[in-house]
Amino acid sequence: MGGMNYTRGSGHMRARRDNAGTGAGPDEQSVGTLSVVDAVAVIAGVVVGAGIFRCPSIVAANVGSLGGLVAAWLLGGAISLVGALCYAELASAFPHPGGEYHLLTRAYSRGLGFLFAWARLTVIQTGSIAGLAFVLGDYMADVLHSSSPSYSAAYAAGCVALLTGLNVAGVRQGACVQKLLTAAKVLGLALVGAAALLAGGPAAAPHDSAGQAAAGSGHFGLAMVFVLFTFGGWNEAAYIAAELRDRRHGVVRALMVAVSGIAVLYVAVNLAYVHVLGLRGAADSGAIAADMMRQVGGNWGVAVTGSLVAIAALGATNATILTGARAYYALGRDHPALGLLGKWRASGATPAAGLIAQGVVTLAVIAVGAMTRKGFQTMVDYTAPVFWFFFLLVGASVIVLRVREPLAERGFRVPLYPVAPVLFCGACGFMLHAAVVYAGRGALVGLGVLAAGVPVWFACRALGRRHTT
Repeated sequence: MGGMNYTRGSGHMRARRDNAGTGAGPDEQSVGTLSVVDAVAVIAGVVVGAGIFRCPSIVAANVGSLGGLVAAWLLGGAISLVGALCYAELASAFPHPGGEYHLLTRAYSRGLGFLFAWARLTVIQTGSIAGLAFVLGDYMADVLHSSSPSYSAAYAAGCVALLTGLNVAGVRQGACVQKLLTAAKVLGLALVGAAALLAGGPAAAPHDSAGQAAAGSGHFGLAMVFVLFTFGGWNEAAYIAAELRDRRHGVVRALMVAVSGIAVLYVAVNLAYVHVLGLRGAADSGAIAADMMRQVGGNWGVAVTGSLVAIAALGATNATILTGARAYYALGRDHPALGLLGKWRASGATPAAGLIAQGVVTLAVIAVGAMTRKGFQTMVDYTAPVFWFFFLLVGASVIVLRVREPLAERGFRVPLYPVAPVLFCGACGFMLHAAVVYAGRGALVGLGVLAAGVPVWFACRALGRRHTT
């Protein structure tokens, strides 16, 4: 899969030559374009998506008590915070637009880095974008009284095309839209939670409002699968670390503020759900936010919730598109056969070719989701196992790079080393196992697409050797 030694020299010089006339990439600029506030908005925009409106009922059904519910969400926040600390060290020491692609290449090999970029383009990022777009598509189809999967897929495809075009226009345009969408959905969630907490308790199930067991047996491990799915996305900070004005310390501040704030928000929202519906009502709900707001405010409450779901899905989709193409840009710089992806559009300070490639693949993935007629569920099955496999490797790279590059300047060092990265890797291993069990055949499809990247890697390496001779 390639040698273990990784040097940036040839790739760096090639990037300067390939980018002539198209503008230097962000790792070659003296001043970044994004502030810490921009980074917090992107992280929160990715994390606070559709999950908080879909997953809490499943979590409530599997924890068995109010105490277990709070513990699950606090544990999810703690695991995410530990992971964020690991990522903060890596991103502050090795800021690069390739994010995890660059880290995996540096820690392990060029071949493994290539496989990650391949997986990100064909499974992880594009599948995530498609899944979020399906949430928005489902909402639009329902509002317009056309619940056919084909309508949902059409709205999802339109959303991806529109937001991809916006981000191709420029990083500042994408970041400004992201800040507005993130502020709107965080404020909306806070207002919904406040309205619910000011309302009366559950009328239909007063017997379980104090935290007694919900219906069914508890499976805390399964609950954590959905908790951590809801917290997913903060790792996207690795892709914008090189574009921050304060590259060494900004990513640490952004991750700490975003993850801590999201954890507090999630616990408050779940307490609001239980306060209004009761634990049993929350566990039995198929649309927990809508059911809560129906009890609080009737039809207007349902309308507010629907709008909030749409904003959340739209914001998460935009943030995921914005960060997604950075890895493809780095991939194109390192491999002549994929050199088109390594073009940086100076006028918009954005990897336009990578964004377009990502958009095209995402539209193809949406088409597959439409054919299965399951949309969002198909995307979760397809992406989760591959995602957690590489997440585990990135967590381990904290230790690998400490050993291989002990003298590298680190603007931040993860506390309690090596306990913290080991704990994070353990959580990733558990999630990988759970994702394979949960996804079933979908996991096999995603892993099969990942395996298809192996011959592509060898082909690109062979073409690269011809290019240099």
